[in-house]
Parts: sequence; structure tokens; C-alpha cells
Amino acid sequence: MKAMILAAGKGTRVRPLTQVLPKPMIPVLGKPVMEYLVEELARHGFNQVMVNTSHLATNIESYFNDGRRWGVEIGYSFEGCIQDGEVVAQPVGSAGGMRRIQDFGGFFDDTFLVVCGDALIDLDLTTAIRRHWQSGAVASLVATRVERSQVSNYGVVVCDERGRISEFQEKPSVEEARSDLVNTGIYIFEPSALELVPPGVDFDIGRDLFPAILAAGLPFHAIDLPFTWIDIGRLSDYWDANQRLMRGHLNFVRMPGTEVFPGVWCGLNVKVDWDDVRLEGPVYIGAGSNIMGGAEILGPTWIGHGCVIEGGARVRRSILFEYSRLGGRAHVDEAVVFGRNCVDKEGNPVHDGDRELDWVTDSRDAPEESRAGAPTAR
Repeated sequence: MKAMILAAGKGTRVRPLTQVLPKPMIPVLGKPVMEYLVEELARHGFNQVMVNTSHLATNIESYFNDGRRWGVEIGYSFEGCIQDGEVVAQPVGSAGGMRRIQDFGGFFDDTFLVVCGDALIDLDLTTAIRRHWQSGAVASLVATRVERSQVSNYGVVVCDERGRISEFQEKPSVEEARSDLVNTGIYIFEPSALELVPPGVDFDIGRDLFPAILAAGLPFHAIDLPFTWIDIGRLSDYWDANQRLMRGHLNFVRMPGTEVFPGVWCGLNVKVDWDDVRLEGPVYIGAGSNIMGGAEILGPTWIGHGCVIEGGARVRRSILFEYSRLGGRAHVDEAVVFGRNCVDKEGNPVHDGDRELDWVTDSRDAPEESRAGAPTAR
């Protein structure tokens, strides 16, 4: 069976993470969010997967390569060009990306699945496909209900009791929204739906293709199945996703490493002053990390590999990317630390004007003699 992963967007709402990583490559519990999707597709027999790429495309393509590690075939459709030796991203929209693939080699020759590359799901995709076939729809989307106050972040679906969609509102205001049923970015199409997508133009699934399907009077259905959907549309969603997964809210996701104490997992060769460190799980400590006596770590907290947390530092419900260093006066609370950045869960920068947070040192920047599995310079 065939599927497509949408991975060409710039991920502006997850900046500054997406200044250095394409959105599908943002790590959740230590591996890219898109990897969970590839694993889920493979579990349900989707063995041929096309990925459209644009922003920082080589990060995705070099990691996933041809897909053999996951028992699938993966191909890529790069949306951009090279100008003066530089790669220039030129995304053509989610529906435009499908049409581009179809025009090139006719890949979509039967019912196919489309998923966004920035969400974690445990949906029974096999049942979803069966529901689509039973409805006789040209297009189906998987929908779920959200709090009324959140509808403006999503495409809102209006349908009858049989699930046939009569209206689709792309990110309406709370006052204008006619439903609390929203689009999850999981779609099932028949190849004929692509005839409604004009070639060579920026064309979006929600904004353009769905209204075109409705205008043409074609059968368009919502599939409402119980499943967990963790969207990473904003930085706050990313923070929340890590919190939820570390608490075991997604059925097929397990903490990596070895559980050395209840709720505390470690990678290889960590150095922890167990007698003088306060730990409240769930906490993961990555390989080669050094947690010094007097530090306090309250979960859910993810500590990437090669990190140093000095005595006196406090970390609470946070995410530390690899090679981060917290000085002894650092207090990191509900935040994300990466590269030379620290932001709170809403994406707002955490300022360190008093130098209380010496959060970043990359061992690759340190003198050779100071590298011993963890960074030592500041």
C-alpha cells in the first residue's frame, strides 16, 4: 500500500527549533517525530512511502534514506531548486506536492494515505482505510474533537450523522466555528481527487482542495475513530508531547535505556552522584551525561546525551538537547534547552542576564584535551 508524508513546511510556529531542524526531525524521546510515523505506517502494511521535502531537506533524506531500516521503501520529492550553488526551498503546498509527485511518475495509482510529518498517532490505519472504502468517498479525513477554545488552531469539519462532510473551515475564529470536530492531518484519497489540483501552483489540502471537492459535489467523509493524536504544531505542543509520552500516554512508545530506579531511565555510561542528587521521575538521562551531587531533577524531564548538570542546578519538567550544560545556579523550569537557546514552553526566550544559567556547551567546541564523553568548557 502507498502513503505520503507531508514534510516540506518551514515549521514557523515551532521556531527557533526549526531554524536548525526541519519540523519532522524534531526529536521526541530521542528520535525524530517522523520516525514514529514511518514505524506506524510499516505496522499497517504501507510499504511504499513518498515524502515531499523542502526546508532543510537533506536532514530528512540523509536520515531516512531509502527506508530499508524500517522495512519500507521511501522516495522523495524535493520542492525547490539550486541557485548560485545554494539550495532554495520552494514548497508548492500540501496538495500541490501530491500533484507534483503524480505528474512526475504516476505514483498514486490506487487508494493512498497522506499524513502530516509533525504528529504522533496510534490510529488503527487499517480500520480507517476500510471505513473509507465502505463510505465510497473520493476523499476522507480522520477527525477528532477538541476544546472549543482551541478550534482556531485547526481545520474545522462540519458533517452529518453519516459522516458526510458538508463544510470545511480552515482555522476559523472561535465565534465563526460551526463545530468542535477538527482535521487531524490524516487523509485518505482516491487518485481521482488529484484531478482537482492544478499543476505547478501552490495548492493546499485544507485551504484549496477540500473546498474544491465540496464544490464539485464529490463524496467527502469524516472518519471518527478513537485514537491518540499528539500534534506538534507549536512549541508548546512539542513540550506537551514529551510530557505526555514520558508518562506513557501513547500505547506503542516505550522509554529507551535501562530503568535503574522506578521512573528513572539511563543510557550507557552515565555518571550520576546517586547519593546526592534529587530525582523524581519520569526522568531520562542520556548516554555520557554527568549529573553532579546537589543537582535536582524533577520529571517529566528528558536529558539528552553528553549533558552536564552541576551541583545546585534545578531542572523541572524540561527538555535538554544533547551537549547542554547547566551551571550550578541554573534553574530551568518547563523549558526547552537546545544549541545556544533556552525557551519556555510557549517559545519565549529565557534570558540569562545575570549569568545564572550557563546552559550550553558543546563538547565539539571545547579543546581536545577537555573532551571526556561530556563537555567541560563554558
